[in-house]
Amino acid sequence: MNIRLALLLTLVLSIAPVIPGHAAGDRYALVIGNAKYPDAEAPLREPINDARDVAEELKRDGFSVETGENLTGEQMRRAFERFYGKIKPGSVALIFFSGFGVQSSRQSYMIPVDAQIWTESDVRRDGFSLENVLGEINSRGAGVKIALIDASRRNPFERRFRSFSAGLAPVIAPNGTLVMYSAALSSVVADNGNDRSLFVRELLKEIRVPDLMAEETLNKTRVGVTRASRGEQVPWISSSLAEDFSFIPGGAGSRPAPQPQPAVLPPPPPPPPQQTVTPPPPPPVQQQTVAPPPPPPPPPVQQTVAPPSPPPPEKPTPVNLADDPTIKSLTARLVDNPDDAAALYRRGQVYASKGAYDLAIKDFNNSLRLNPKDVEAYNNRCWARTVIGDLQAALKDCNEALRLRPNFVDALDSRGLVNLKSGQTKNAIADFDAALKINPRLTSSLYGRGIAKKRNGSISEGDLDIANAKAMDPNIVKEFADYGVQ
Repeated sequence: MNIRLALLLTLVLSIAPVIPGHAAGDRYALVIGNAKYPDAEAPLREPINDARDVAEELKRDGFSVETGENLTGEQMRRAFERFYGKIKPGSVALIFFSGFGVQSSRQSYMIPVDAQIWTESDVRRDGFSLENVLGEINSRGAGVKIALIDASRRNPFERRFRSFSAGLAPVIAPNGTLVMYSAALSSVVADNGNDRSLFVRELLKEIRVPDLMAEETLNKTRVGVTRASRGEQVPWISSSLAEDFSFIPGGAGSRPAPQPQPAVLPPPPPPPPQQTVTPPPPPPVQQQTVAPPPPPPPPPVQQTVAPPSPPPPEKPTPVNLADDPTIKSLTARLVDNPDDAAALYRRGQVYASKGAYDLAIKDFNNSLRLNPKDVEAYNNRCWARTVIGDLQAALKDCNEALRLRPNFVDALDSRGLVNLKSGQTKNAIADFDAALKINPRLTSSLYGRGIAKKRNGSISEGDLDIANAKAMDPNIVKEFADYGVQ
């Protein structure tokens, strides 16, 4: 469900408004996931899945992406050469690398799977210097250079010439560069045994938020990783960007947050009218016995007039969303090519982020008609249907997403919410348990499991889950309330 998700990149180019200075089609990415290092005791579990998730998001957002898995030194060299050859003056160039990294002579090196490293000089021979790569990209005229490096792992190479893994070194990069490491300088984190890394999960969540400048996106990622790891993992960022750059200008995240309707307070009742009462003239003086005056009339009954009920809030429609610049661009794109599945998917995200769930579902329907194996679209449609209460159809979507990608943590989280809203508390607990087994710090699953446990009679266990989730994210209560779960 990734409610936080509700949790890298751009609507420009082929499916979004053009950013000044960046023509459509001039964003390029090289995504590498290296996991099978013969010198390691076992293949790394995270890099391949992380690289595929990042590549899928970048492609969906209009990047021209080249991917590589378990690349040798020669394969990495060729991949970099092809990447350099695509770069045009003023373009955006992004590198994502997940695998082993080693610092030597105060530089950080990305290590291919066939590296033969026994001494520190072997690192410089077989590894690829991040500084050299960024310098080459800069020499080709790239205006914005971004490097996302998830390589701060304990590795088998440094033990041969150091007593400990030294992590990565600060990078001296040209102007217009944004670099992020998954952990602090000269520190390492152990592979957590999950199929996907905490760093990439938080990165993708924040990168899907529209209209954030890139620096803010990465800063929010750092906060998310630090909070989720309870300070055990703190990413490092270096920026020398000389211009504004947004991964998704005016777009929407993978799990857009529901739009709460504005509270309309009824007007106060009008004050009762002030009436001037003329006292009766005094009775004439009589010599005879005067009868006692009649009792005063009872006070007027104050009637409370109910204020008129406020009109219902206007629902989003194609008419009142037509001025949204992202929707305008996507709609124009779809006029030219009605079978643009990526544009349909992204417009569905934008509609969902604005509370236009019926329109979002319609776009997801058409997107899935064109690409029946789009697991993200199934998950998003599951979530949108859950929000509007179409729970049976939502359950089918989540099941299909999990059939296409078993153990897809977002779909497990989404299906947990479906079961929770359906009253199937045991099934909800099972789904949240499965999601938390993959990612123990997923606050939406932790909070949802707490509610499900309390409804199932395990009050103390539920309270503990809820307290832990609130400690990790104080906004989780409001988010679930917005989804209709309290």
